[in-house]
Amino acid sequence: MRCYPMQLFYQSFMSMQKKVQQRRTLLVSLDELEDVDMSPLVDVLLKIQLFDVDAVDVLCTSPLAVKQESVVSLVRAVNSSLRTVDLQDMLFKKEILWDLFQGGLNCQSLKLRSTEIQKLNMVGSFMQLHTLNLDFCSSLTSLERGCFACMPKLMRLSICGTRIADMWTTRAALSRLPSLTELRFQNCICCKDTGPCLASSNGAASPASVGKLFSTYEFKRINQDSLNDSPYKVSNHFEGILSSDPSFVAKSGRADLQHEVFFGDLHVQEGDDCPEDINLKLRDRSVVSKMYLSSHPSPICYEKHYKEYMIALLPHLRVLDNCPIRKLDREMANTVFSQYYEFLPYKRRQKENVASVLHMRETGRGNVYHNQFSRIKEAVSCRKSPHFYSRSLCAAKLGSSASPSLHTVSNISNHIKEGSESLRPRQFEYHPTNPSLMAFGTLDGEVVVVNHDAGNIFSYIPLFGVTNSILGLCWLNKNPFKLLAGSDSGSLRLYDINDTLPKGETSYSSSSPVVFEKFEQLTSLHVNSTDDQFLTSGYSKKVAIYDICSGKHLHLFGDMHQQPINVAKFAHHSPNLLVTSSFDRDVKLWDLRQTPSRPCYTASSSRGNVMVCFSPDDLYLLVSAVDNEVKQLLSVDGRLQTDFRIASTGSAHNYTRSYYMNGRDYVISGSSDESIVRICCAQTGRRLRDYYLEDRALESPILVQSLRSDPFRHFHMAVLASYVRPSSRRDIIKVNLLESG
Repeated sequence: MRCYPMQLFYQSFMSMQKKVQQRRTLLVSLDELEDVDMSPLVDVLLKIQLFDVDAVDVLCTSPLAVKQESVVSLVRAVNSSLRTVDLQDMLFKKEILWDLFQGGLNCQSLKLRSTEIQKLNMVGSFMQLHTLNLDFCSSLTSLERGCFACMPKLMRLSICGTRIADMWTTRAALSRLPSLTELRFQNCICCKDTGPCLASSNGAASPASVGKLFSTYEFKRINQDSLNDSPYKVSNHFEGILSSDPSFVAKSGRADLQHEVFFGDLHVQEGDDCPEDINLKLRDRSVVSKMYLSSHPSPICYEKHYKEYMIALLPHLRVLDNCPIRKLDREMANTVFSQYYEFLPYKRRQKENVASVLHMRETGRGNVYHNQFSRIKEAVSCRKSPHFYSRSLCAAKLGSSASPSLHTVSNISNHIKEGSESLRPRQFEYHPTNPSLMAFGTLDGEVVVVNHDAGNIFSYIPLFGVTNSILGLCWLNKNPFKLLAGSDSGSLRLYDINDTLPKGETSYSSSSPVVFEKFEQLTSLHVNSTDDQFLTSGYSKKVAIYDICSGKHLHLFGDMHQQPINVAKFAHHSPNLLVTSSFDRDVKLWDLRQTPSRPCYTASSSRGNVMVCFSPDDLYLLVSAVDNEVKQLLSVDGRLQTDFRIASTGSAHNYTRSYYMNGRDYVISGSSDESIVRICCAQTGRRLRDYYLEDRALESPILVQSLRSDPFRHFHMAVLASYVRPSSRRDIIKVNLLESG
């Protein structure tokens, strides 16, 4: 005979009621409940104040057959007395989660798991919450800046096994938690909560205890190069059981330890002594304190120096990934951070608001944070620079913007296409003198000039003959309303965008009467500083120099490289200097005044070069090779000036392109298999920001095919993007780093 829900509740209440530190707690287990039980149970719990109960715990340890809406109603019924809510085995739907996150809860501990959470935005009131566990929310990619705004007491946060990868936006969200002391993106394999691992918290451990820890778990040797792989590739190392016998390391001898073996932060190196049954030498307490086997890492764990980054910028943090943070760890983190990262642009040390910077500019006063005598002296010297206040404004705006604003350029001209067909950009260039204009060429052979500020078309150049992709675009310098375009078929045309023929609402530009000789398999073109010559390169070992007035070849240089020359560029200020980059891994500087059979010098990369460009003042060369190898060379002799040390993904098809921004102050870099734009200081190589591009409507990554900095606006750029879904969609996206999106 079936018991009534009221009887079930009374029996469970009497059996589960217990006294803990003079508090009576009611444990509500949802495991064996059915839909028919929920409504009467909720009715009873709504009168919870009639019972002698101080706290209510709601637990679910197995998949439920009841409706999720009923579970939410139950939680709301006891919200005023909630202590613990553990619903990790309930895979909540998106709308249910939205209701929970918007309404908030009064509980102290909350555990949730869902594949529906992609952008965490817990904007409701969670004023009593001190522990939040979101482990294995496998679709969670980012934390919204204000998602923790109403959690003043949150001390412990666990987000293992997620897809969180962006250190910058994650840190910005976590900085809103004034009480956060324990954080983990991966967990020690023997730890269930966020606290320090017992094997490391004492600061010392015996070899026997270490051996016991290792003998409990299985592992796999990871090639050291894999640590530089992308988060998505590296995470495959940790799927499933990792090895068969933990004694393998000790028994296999030094011959098998060709690489350093990493288990989270544990180091086992070739040549170490072998106490007990593990090849490990305990050199000092700092090594011992980090000994643990990590598991379920989120992609952020594979960012180089991510721990030091978090420790340096979250000063109240006491435990990270189950490792206690000691004074020595924090000092080391601060040192590493200052070596590899910039907190704010232009070496600004702390955030300022825009109003204070404007006030300083009007009053002529220096930085308020330069309170020491040496810093006052520095501020006075900096104030003499004409760029001092503009840079301070940039730093203030960028410091308050966690994620940039995005605006699509190419869709403003979609109405000129018949039907629903849209333009598909393939190449683009900002106008050299008009801040509002931008030209782009399409995969279908069109050239479009748009006013990207006003959002309208300035000029449209339709198809001519056979459809071919526009791969080369270059504005002339002396006559900036003339635009040179080249297609992959080798055809070249010079257009005057002011010479337009009105047709309906669109202006059509006519091409120059000059006929240029074809350059087969063209990939790039560039005009010299005096506008009398331009060069072309492509899927060949040749470079052609043209006379712009006649359209004839002046020179056709063959076998300049061993493999195709993807990009060739003239210097900005010398009409006779040019640089070539090839997939043969070489970059070569040439002087047309000398015999072209011999370059001025050759510099080499470790992978095939995708592109090269001069800095605006021609002092440097920025070289981008396949898979994030980006270096800055001195243009005078090719010596290495800056190695940006961007982690590779292991893909031979990850084509990287990099350009200067803010003159030559910063470098922006993106790659065709990644959705990240990286911003680095050009002189030091320190990373300022990484920005992850995503289509928020489709919640799909955006891959970076190319990018350019805005020559007129600091910290503005445009990205040529291709979408993962739908795969055929391509856009040009303007990115404003100084404004929150």
